[in-house]
Amino acid sequence: MNKLTEKIDLIKKVYSKTGYPIIIDTNFNELGNISVNEQLEAEVSVEEFFQLYTKLFYEIPSYGGVRSHEYLITTSAEYIDFEPNNDIIEALQKEISQLRKELLQSQIDKAEALTGESLGLNIDNIDNEDALSEIQSQIDQSVVNSQTNN
Repeated sequence: MNKLTEKIDLIKKVYSKTGYPIIIDTNFNELGNISVNEQLEAEVSVEEFFQLYTKLFYEIPSYGGVRSHEYLITTSAEYIDFEPNNDIIEALQKEISQLRKELLQSQIDKAEALTGESLGLNIDNIDNEDALSEIQSQIDQSVVNSQTNN
């Protein structure tokens, strides 16, 4: 027989829609399925976490996304409601405010001395920084006007 004319029988198995799941296993039994015990063994304990953290400390970027020291500090601080140096910051802000008032008072005294008029400003009862800034600009304008008139 000639090779070109040789007959080959092809056999095709056809399964019905309802018979297919019975004959063919459609579950993924080998890809990524691990037991509960294997999952528990893969979990990192707190002690292991800190050992890894100490080991990787200098490899972790200082700033950046979720894989940085900045992220760890921020999320941990939020978790424990930690506000670093809050008392110091508040004390310094009060001191700055007091020094601004003292400076403003000395500028008021200077403006009154230059103009020979009382500006009638009492800054002792002012705690608003915006109000202090507004008074400051008024004094500056008063001094400028006084100097241009002389």
